[in-house]
Amino acid sequence: MPIRTNRGRAAVYRRLWGWPLRSPNHLVATIVGFAALVATLSVVLPNTVGSKSATPPAGGSTPAAPPPSGNQIGVLPSVTSSPLPTKAPSPTTPPPSSAVQLPGDVQLTAENWVDAWVDHPPGTSNEQWLKGLEPWTSKELLPTLQSVDPANVPNEIKGPITRTGATTDSADFEAALETGKLVLTVVKLPEGWRVHKYSRVG
Repeated sequence: MPIRTNRGRAAVYRRLWGWPLRSPNHLVATIVGFAALVATLSVVLPNTVGSKSATPPAGGSTPAAPPPSGNQIGVLPSVTSSPLPTKAPSPTTPPPSSAVQLPGDVQLTAENWVDAWVDHPPGTSNEQWLKGLEPWTSKELLPTLQSVDPANVPNEIKGPITRTGATTDSADFEAALETGKLVLTVVKLPEGWRVHKYSRVG
């Protein structure tokens, strides 16, 4: 039967509150149960509060609609700008010919060839003249020199032989003659540096 009097309710409450104090086992069981209740509430309550805060309030603003795509009627398609082409690097300027470093035998080849070219005492034959030029002349130039009469070649150079231009495998030289100047080109061949071309200017 339900308890209808205050005295009856007080008796029930006294029995409930006094139960933990009846024995050490009751007290330990009460403490353990209270600790489990506190731990359960500490886990459940934050999750409940977080889920409520994540729910948008009623009547709040709705999320913005995504921007219309360019396929819709009346909407211009979006233009994606392509990156501008990068400017091509300017070609590196080759170093001046005077700055090209060449081995010393290039200058020596030019000087020896000129010395042999002007070395033709009266009566020197073409064969004797070519024999002096051969160590410093390319095989392609020798046949051209076979038609030259040494008597028509100047026998004196006016001034030093100077380099006027150069690359990594060739060099140009010139020397002043009695009339005009002598221009020659020394090239790098498998057998070494040789005079490959010459001309008289003036």
